[in-house]
Order: sequence, then C-alpha cells, then structure tokens
Amino acid sequence: FSAGTVLTAYATGFADMLIYRAATGIGEAMQLTALIAIATTAFTRYRSVAVGAINASFGVGAIVGPLLAGVVLSFHGSWHGPIMVFGVIGFVAMAVIALAVRPAITEVQRRADGVQVVGGASTLLNRNTVILTVLSLIGGLIIYGYLGMYPTFLREQLHVAPADTGAIMSIYGLGVLCSLIGGWFGDRFSPRAVFGLAFLGAAVLGFLLFAYAQSFAAHAALSFLWGFIVSGTIYVNLAGSHVKAVDGALAGRASGVFVTSLYGAAAIAGYLIGFIASLAGWGQAGLIQITLLSVAGAVLALGLDGRAMSHATR
Repeated sequence: FSAGTVLTAYATGFADMLIYRAATGIGEAMQLTALIAIATTAFTRYRSVAVGAINASFGVGAIVGPLLAGVVLSFHGSWHGPIMVFGVIGFVAMAVIALAVRPAITEVQRRADGVQVVGGASTLLNRNTVILTVLSLIGGLIIYGYLGMYPTFLREQLHVAPADTGAIMSIYGLGVLCSLIGGWFGDRFSPRAVFGLAFLGAAVLGFLLFAYAQSFAAHAALSFLWGFIVSGTIYVNLAGSHVKAVDGALAGRASGVFVTSLYGAAAIAGYLIGFIASLAGWGQAGLIQITLLSVAGAVLALGLDGRAMSHATR
C-alpha cells in the first residue's frame, strides 16, 4: 500500500500509474482484511463495535487527510508532495507497529482474560456466510453507488454549488463517525433485526435522496442519516457478522470474504448507477440500485440465524 502510494508520485503515464494504483488497492485490501480480523479477535465481546472503531477512524482520516494534503501542497507546490507524505506515513506506521504492538494481540488461543470464542460454523460454506456474502454484494452496490454518483447528481441534476456539495459530503462523513453506535446495535441485537431495519432505512433514504429532497438542509440531514445507517451500521455489521458466522480459526478468511464481496461490487457500483441514470433519469436510478436492492437486502436478512453465530464466553 505505502510503496504503491509513493510510486504514484513518480508515474510517467497511464500504464505505470495503473500498476501503482493497483498495487495500492491490493495492499489496502490486505490491510483492511487484517485489521478487521485482528480487531474482532482481540475484542471478542464487542466485535462489531471494534469494526465500528476502525470505520470511525477512517472517517477521522477522511476529515484530516484533505487538510493535511492542503498544508503539504502549500509548502511543496505540487501534487507529488502530499502523495509522497502519505506513502511515508505508512512506512512510519509499520515501524511503530513492529516496535510497539505485542504479537500476542493476533492470537486467538490462550487469552489472558480467560475469554474464548465458541460456536460458529466450521466452514465458510454455511447458511449465514452465504447470506452475508449476498448482503455484502448489495451493500457494495448501494454504498458506493451513493459515493460514486451522488455528488455528480447534486451538481448536474440539482445544480448545487461545488462548495455546498462538498459540505453535504462532509456531513455524510459525520454520520460515519457514529459507527461505534452502529456496531453496538450489532453486538446487542439479533442480526435479523439490525440488518432488516437498516436495509429498510437505506431504501427510504435512497428514495428521498434521489427523488424527493430539494433543499440543502434536506440533503444534508439525509446524508448524515445515510452515513450513520448505511456506512455506520450496515457496513460495520456486515464485517463483524462475517467473522461471527464462523469459528475463531476462520476469522481471517471470513474477513477476506467480506472485503472481496463488498469491494468487488463497489468496483462497478458507480458505473452501474450512472448507466441507469443515463437511460431512465436519476430518480429511477436511485429507486432501482438503492431502494429496490435495499428492500431485497431487508428480505434476505430474515434468513440469518443469530443462534448459529459464534459468541464469547469464559
């Protein structure tokens, strides 16, 4: 991830830039998979909250990152400066982890507090994981359909000023900071209830965002709720529930299934909603890709079996 980021600053054309960005993406996928697996095995009683903490941290980074980039850009005078700084920060983080983090944090056996994870499927091919994988595909399409095309919809369809568009997206980021609350819901209540209600909420928000809301205040409020319900609750609990669906030894693989399915769908989400919008308009695009898919997700969630998921015990 860090090497690909640094090399991006030295790209000379499309071909090598593509290679560097692909390397960055591969590294980021490995990094996220490891983060989720480690967090959910280190905090066995509050696994969805642990994922929520990671997601909220990404939200903080999304706020701080552009500000830091602006400061570096003002000193360096070129876009190469911020890119190189962000790459170097990654190498610094690696050194800090190597020196300060105990290797035992990744161990799932012989915990000092006597807590162990019991239950969960002994194979990835189980009912809960299959349903969660389909829900992750739906989640990738609706989350990144919004992120990929919603700013374009605001500017081109509603003629919202660029500054106001940026403000609305920042307010969405504030909703993501509520990920700890969304994770607490997942650790406290059944997955059927959490996913069912959250996907229904996403369906309503998708309709209001693309077919009803007109004012800045309405879009800002709805975007905040979208950040909380979709990114802060659906995303967080998909990651946590994938790990809960299997026994502790499969936590890393289950995390990998989540990352692959959600971000695989995310890769085409923006193209798909843009294509639908070009054929039928933005209202229909939001209705089809976000509202209808979210309703389908709510129905699929009824098939989840919380009793078959792993849980922490002494």
